[in-house]
Amino acid sequence: MSIPRPEHPFPHFERKNWLNLNGTWQFEMDPGCSGRARGMTDPDYQLNDTITLPFCPESKLSGVQYTDFMPCVWYRRSVTVPESFLGQRVFFHIGACDWLTEVFVNGVSVGSHRGGYTPICFEITHALAEGENVLTVCAQDDTRSANQPAGKQSSEYASFGCMYTRTTGIWQTVWLEARPQSYLEDCAVVTHMDGTVALTVRAAHAEGLQVSAAASLQEEPVAVAAGTVHGGVAKLQLSVPEVQLWSPKTPVLYDLTLTLDQPSDEPADQVKSYFGVREFWYADHRLYLNGKSIFGRFILDQGFYRDGIYTAPSEDALISDIIRSMDCGFNGARLHQKVFEPRFLYHCDRLGYLVWDEHANWGLDVSRPQSWGAFIPEWQEIVLRDRSHPAVIGWCPFNETQPNADPALLAQVYRLTKALDPTRPVIDSSGWVHVPGCCDMPDWHDYDQNPETFRARYEALYHGNTVVDEKVPPFAPPEELCFVSEFGGTRWSGQEAACKANEIGAGGSWGYGVAPTAEKEFLDRYKGLVDALLDNSRICAFCYTQLTDVEQEQNGLYTYDRIPKFDPEILYEITSRKAAVED
Repeated sequence: MSIPRPEHPFPHFERKNWLNLNGTWQFEMDPGCSGRARGMTDPDYQLNDTITLPFCPESKLSGVQYTDFMPCVWYRRSVTVPESFLGQRVFFHIGACDWLTEVFVNGVSVGSHRGGYTPICFEITHALAEGENVLTVCAQDDTRSANQPAGKQSSEYASFGCMYTRTTGIWQTVWLEARPQSYLEDCAVVTHMDGTVALTVRAAHAEGLQVSAAASLQEEPVAVAAGTVHGGVAKLQLSVPEVQLWSPKTPVLYDLTLTLDQPSDEPADQVKSYFGVREFWYADHRLYLNGKSIFGRFILDQGFYRDGIYTAPSEDALISDIIRSMDCGFNGARLHQKVFEPRFLYHCDRLGYLVWDEHANWGLDVSRPQSWGAFIPEWQEIVLRDRSHPAVIGWCPFNETQPNADPALLAQVYRLTKALDPTRPVIDSSGWVHVPGCCDMPDWHDYDQNPETFRARYEALYHGNTVVDEKVPPFAPPEELCFVSEFGGTRWSGQEAACKANEIGAGGSWGYGVAPTAEKEFLDRYKGLVDALLDNSRICAFCYTQLTDVEQEQNGLYTYDRIPKFDPEILYEITSRKAAVED
């Protein structure tokens, strides 16, 4: 039987000795959250249903397809640890599980984790027995609490507007991994255009041991370095000669092998990784990649799939969405209200596709101090997980926080992000309201569907005046606006459907403004909006809403089933033409 999503889930930190646990697990819903009291942690307890992982129970691919609220769910399966794992430390991983997760091995709790979007990893060596072992996972999820980030997961029974089917429990790959007694934990990579590559390697139980790094390009060695672990960290520096820079046109990736020596004659710990050499910054209304001004042609990507909800049905599906966007002339995406899986970011790195990372703060009441504890630790995990991807060019922890949001929270998260990664621009809260001094690239959301009034608004900016929108208060300082990070969103379900929608209202679909009644009208509107921003030398980036339809929201350039609504070549010609700020 084939295993769903069999590829290694973390290409940026890959060991050979791992075991994919996707596939059939026992499964049971626990509406009263009483499973512990009823003995569901007991390794002999049999759950009453099955599920196919890594797909969430709401999805068709899971085999469950239950879409009502599930406050608590349980998973169980038995596994025999491979012989190659014997004598080593064994770790249990879940790529992501929404939201409060506890893992049991043979009835013993090995750890818990809060957060629906970041990796879970527990050492389980101490709880393992010879032969067969029982793994049990409990996931609690309360989307309606407003105390946890939930993104675009609907707080009502059904989807509505721009809120969609929920994701409960496990939704990324589950696997086991073997490590030696001393092992590598993480590697942060910072690169410079001169070929200098700084590595900060974390290692456990490794004080005084040596870490070595070897870089290669197309299997040809190019650079080596070594360092010693002190305080759990080793700092190394590679010097890559005749460096080939990473960019959308030339997404060159160097292979990286990290090796940690052992204190005895045991085999060393070795991890495969990679890096791209590039520098990215923002200054004076311009984005610079490797010293050249570029225009950020981003598209809003929400990462939903009809059959998998949050989870792509296959690796090809991840790749294909990137290609679809590039076919329409976009050079990147704003990954919106969902933290995408590392495998997606790997393909962005490989294909030269620029992305903004964003947390899923919708559903979180940021006016409550108690919600900060659910947001800040997970955001830190997100930045640490993704900061070495060359394709990730910026951070956006919040989206459209309202004016009553505590500025102290936005400022604190901004400063935390800059401390974790000073190399990328940070937008404190995408949309309308920014904390002075805490937004590197002031942005704006504008769904005006009239190209003439849309252009006029940004012409004012070009002439040094303030952009004014009566719907929202001005942010400070408005004259620094440089990124229209949401625009368009034009509803289009086909000419016939568009006519019907304008006659009877929403017509079962949702989008911004009055839907065009003919394809030419849509394309003229799209060109007018895009041209207004490409022509303006005070704008260095835009983000069009959106790549695909998502359930009832039908304003994608592709349908929910990834069928193009318009000729991508026509869109490419409009989107990709040279912008006023580009070199």
